[in-house]
Parts: sequence; structure tokens; C-alpha cells
Amino acid sequence: MNSKLLDLVKKRSTTRIFDSREVNSEDLLYCIRVAIQAPSGANRQPWRFLIIDDPLLRKELREKCEEQEKIFHENVNAELKEWFRSKQIMWHKPHLTSAPSLLAIFSDQNMVYATESTWLAIGYILIVIEEKSLSTVTYTPPHPKGLRELFGSPENFRLETILPIGYSADPKQKEERQSTEKLIYRNRWRELNV
Repeated sequence: MNSKLLDLVKKRSTTRIFDSREVNSEDLLYCIRVAIQAPSGANRQPWRFLIIDDPLLRKELREKCEEQEKIFHENVNAELKEWFRSKQIMWHKPHLTSAPSLLAIFSDQNMVYATESTWLAIGYILIVIEEKSLSTVTYTPPHPKGLRELFGSPENFRLETILPIGYSADPKQKEERQSTEKLIYRNRWRELNV
């Protein structure tokens, strides 16, 4: 069975290195239009999208995130620290200033199923970014509350992720996925039968 959607998501990979080409603002708005079609608990649609294109704000955002990341990386357990090292993931976050576009995505915590619903919308946006031949990484700052003042966001809105969006210049390949057979059970746990 050949599926355009499956082919598209098989291609999608995380990108932290972007080239300098600008992202068409219509493509960015299209991505958001697709994201808001995601299902949400009780149809509350708790997501909000903040496009960040001010270079000074992006610079300040990067500085604040790197302060948090440095502390986070110093305090993670040895296993995670080794994994970060093996993937060359550091506390430096140059993609917050080098990606042509940044999209911060928030959830209204006063609404039911806010986090779960917003992450469904984020899933949609990750796929449509690939459809537009763009790339991103879901960057979740260790202490998103510390960024509220910077964004001027209301207290009930939680920052879920920041998506740097642009054209990939990242040489790394997509990480291998586990086989379907290892991940699906039928009726009861351990009764593997797809």
C-alpha cells in the first residue's frame, strides 16, 4: 500500500541547522491554518500561536533559553548527559536566532485537555511543515514560565514549544524508527499480533 501521507512523515526529521532563505509568510500561515484543524477536547481549541520575527526579541529569547539550558544540562543524570553528548546536543541554541522564523505555541490551561489538544495541533503542524519542504525542531525550554514576561503572555497560557522554522541545512539523517511489529499489541499487552 502506497500512501502520500506515510511517505511524507517518513521523510520528516528534526533540524537544528537552517540555511538563510526566508520562509514565505503565507506558508507559515498555511501551517497554522492546518494546525487549528486538529481535534481538541470538548472542541475548546486551547492553542495560541505567536510568530516571533523581531531580531532583538529573538536574541533575548535565545539568551534566556541558553541560561536555562546550561543549568539543565549541568544537572541531568549521567545517562541523559551521555545521550546529549552522542547526539551533539548542547545548551547552545543557535537555531533560535538562525532559523528564519520562530513560532511559539501556547495552551490555555484554563481549558480542559489543553496540553493534550495543543500537542495534537503541534503534530499537525510538524507534518504540514514537511509538506511545505520546510524543517523544524520542537524546542521545549526547561523553564517556560520564565519566558512569560518576555512574550507578554497571560498567566493561564503555558508555552508548550518553540518551533524554529526554515529550510534545512542540517546534514544529519533521520533517526531510525522501531519496527511496527515491536510496537503494536492486540487485545492484551504482550499478545503481539498486528
